Amino acid sequence: MASLPRRGLVPPLLWGLSLFLSLPGPVWLQPSPPPQSSPPTELHPCHTCRGLVDSFNKGLERTIRDNFGGGNTAWEEEKLSKYKDSETRLVEVLESVCSKSDFECHRLLELSEELVESWWFHKQQEAPDLFQWLCSDSLKLCCPSGTFGPSCLPCPGGAEKPCGGYGQCEGEGTRGGSGHCDCQAGYGGEACGQCGLGYFEAERNASHLVCSACFGPCARCSGPEESNCLQCKKGWALHHLKCVDIDECGTERASCGADQFCVNTEGSYECRDCSKACLGCMGAGPGRCKKCSPGYQQVGSKCLDVDECETKVCPGENQQCENTEGSYRCVCAEGYKEIEGVCVKEQIPESAGFFSEMTEDELVVLQQMFFGVIICALATLAAKGDLVFTAIFIGAVAAMTGYWLSERSDRVLEGFIKGR
Repeated sequence: MASLPRRGLVPPLLWGLSLFLSLPGPVWLQPSPPPQSSPPTELHPCHTCRGLVDSFNKGLERTIRDNFGGGNTAWEEEKLSKYKDSETRLVEVLESVCSKSDFECHRLLELSEELVESWWFHKQQEAPDLFQWLCSDSLKLCCPSGTFGPSCLPCPGGAEKPCGGYGQCEGEGTRGGSGHCDCQAGYGGEACGQCGLGYFEAERNASHLVCSACFGPCARCSGPEESNCLQCKKGWALHHLKCVDIDECGTERASCGADQFCVNTEGSYECRDCSKACLGCMGAGPGRCKKCSPGYQQVGSKCLDVDECETKVCPGENQQCENTEGSYRCVCAEGYKEIEGVCVKEQIPESAGFFSEMTEDELVVLQQMFFGVIICALATLAAKGDLVFTAIFIGAVAAMTGYWLSERSDRVLEGFIKGR
């Protein structure tokens, strides 16, 4: 804000702004309708104006000990006027009066900056309350406490004690709202001057009302005791000043489905599902059935499951019956599996041997290594002069020679010819 507009423009601007604000339903004053699924979030413009004034007053407190900061404060105040009422201080306060993200504050400040300047230079002495002068008298966004609406009408119960002090007047302090009293728990009436449903007057005088809770089922009462009831809540009947529970299940008041039964509760009733064994019932369990469901039969007073598997009900080959609650199912017998609706014997794969994945050549090499190790061991023992191991060694060598010459002679010859 480099410079402020000339003072001579203030009166016509004030008149024009007041005219603009008096037009019906100005867009900037009307909060956008909230989404149906969430409560309204936008504040009434009066709250925005109050916030602006509060921030302005904090700015004044923050700068109360400041000066021009030019090094010669006495000369500056003598030549330029006092810093306390200077344009410099006003600019410093206005620059920080709205946070960067407060769009509504910035918009209101832009519209009312001329008014704030007029108050700063000309109206402070006669109207020291900036909120009253700006928000209520000039912009006409707010009303005095205890009043509401465009004409600032008194709330129910009077402006001095709106809603009797036991509720909140809708729109109080703003130019909006209906003035309806939202009473505290236990209080009711247009101005919250009576006790609400389920409460009685425990104490009352010209300025004070205390409402206390009645005994549980009493809608109206003369005291807190069970025998002080004057009217009962829904689901209860008044009998000798006491509220007695109505058994809706024994009357036509209960409305449950064909496969449900009624359970009485205090002041109401519940509908619960019948047992699956029942077609209609009078209570819980298979012993309270009116008729048995298909797949069940009456045995004594109960509907019990029929075991269909006692008769041949599975026509397929290699099928067996499994009984279920109220029915049965056909499954393949053990060792069979279902393929395209037919039970086929499962093929159990043979267990694989340790060397099943080795090639024939790999097995030959493994055999050679094994016999080589055995012969080496026997040769070692024979070299020590042990006649027994010497004989075993000679026998093993002879056996190996015979094996290779008889069983593998073709492989040896083929390798020899190919130079392997």
